[in-house]
Amino acid sequence: MSAPPDLFASRWVELPAHARTVPEGGLAAGFRAAGVACGIKPSGRTDLGVLVCDAPDAVSAARFSRSGALAAPVLLTQERCELGALRAVIANSGNANAATGRQGYEHAAKTQGAAAALLGLDPAQVAIASTGVIGVPLPVERLIAGLRDAGEVLRPDGDADLWAAIRTTDAFEKRVTLDVELSGGTIRISAQAKGAGMISPAFATMLCFVQTDAALAQETAELLLGVTVKRSFDRVSVDGQLSTNDTVVLIASGASAVSVAPESDDELRLGEALDQLLRALAIALVRDGEGSEHVGRVIVRGGDPDGVERAARGVANSPLVKAALHGGDPNWGRIAAAVGQALPGTAPLPFDIAIEGIAVCAAGAALPHDAAALDAAVGGPEVEYEVGLPGEGAETEVFFSDLSHDYVSINAEYTS
Repeated sequence: MSAPPDLFASRWVELPAHARTVPEGGLAAGFRAAGVACGIKPSGRTDLGVLVCDAPDAVSAARFSRSGALAAPVLLTQERCELGALRAVIANSGNANAATGRQGYEHAAKTQGAAAALLGLDPAQVAIASTGVIGVPLPVERLIAGLRDAGEVLRPDGDADLWAAIRTTDAFEKRVTLDVELSGGTIRISAQAKGAGMISPAFATMLCFVQTDAALAQETAELLLGVTVKRSFDRVSVDGQLSTNDTVVLIASGASAVSVAPESDDELRLGEALDQLLRALAIALVRDGEGSEHVGRVIVRGGDPDGVERAARGVANSPLVKAALHGGDPNWGRIAAAVGQALPGTAPLPFDIAIEGIAVCAAGAALPHDAAALDAAVGGPEVEYEVGLPGEGAETEVFFSDLSHDYVSINAEYTS
């Protein structure tokens, strides 16, 4: 595994002045975590993570994949958990427990019950999350045995072990700890995310667990997570493939005794920090991208919100655009083709295109431009594309990875 990059180094992320990173990491107060190897992964790597909040009055919020083939842990968590009062997450890698039928659901329920008994919680307070190969029965007895091992090593600085437990093809760590200054004092936010492939802008294929020791109303937790997910994980694509297992969980312990009132300045300040934290993690998923070497950002503006969204996704998911990004090729015709495919019609579409601020197309026709400057502009690690459609008032963005040789190799051998 390579060294983690500075997740806030991207020009598209700006940490607010009232927040600072905690280099040594660690969980927010009131939380403990662990990661152990329980034998799900043939490699013997860590594959089972446990996160628990010790505060009895914790509040939470959650978001899940919108796939039509939801995995058993997602179905169980949605159906059997009190999503506003979660206090624990049990997560495994190496097996998605997806497309496993009734048996898979029963395995998820058995895991939930065992974890609740171990942690002294109601099963409705325990969320289950899985990631890995689809269509393989979960070795539930190994997992339950691993829960007992994990229960013995839970600790407040267990975030690195928790991240290792949810890692699959990730090349580097995706975990962040922030201290945030509010009017009542300093609170902490910690988060761990995994994901590098099967990423779609309809919601990233990933797991992300967020902890804060701020005291929140449940409606505040719900609002903040909903808004920030829409601006982060909903805005990324590696390969346009929607996962069966996507899960984001936010839990607030209140252990800092710093209360954040709804519709207050502190709610705004906390939201700003959480927004940039999740945005940094989301872009890190794209930067990892199973062999990715470049990150693109496409911004589309126009008068039709649906058309703007379809055009942005069309560009982000185009194999030709992604291959050009990988090769540093300034072939803007691929962007034009992707927009045209996303917005078919009987008349030519008068769209504008700019790459790194260099205008190359206006009203659907090529513009003279500095070819050498454009060639240099697309060679960097981050490349920005802008598309203008007819009308005004709508705007969206999607972050996307390039398409590399390594991506094909990784996914050609994923189960072998």
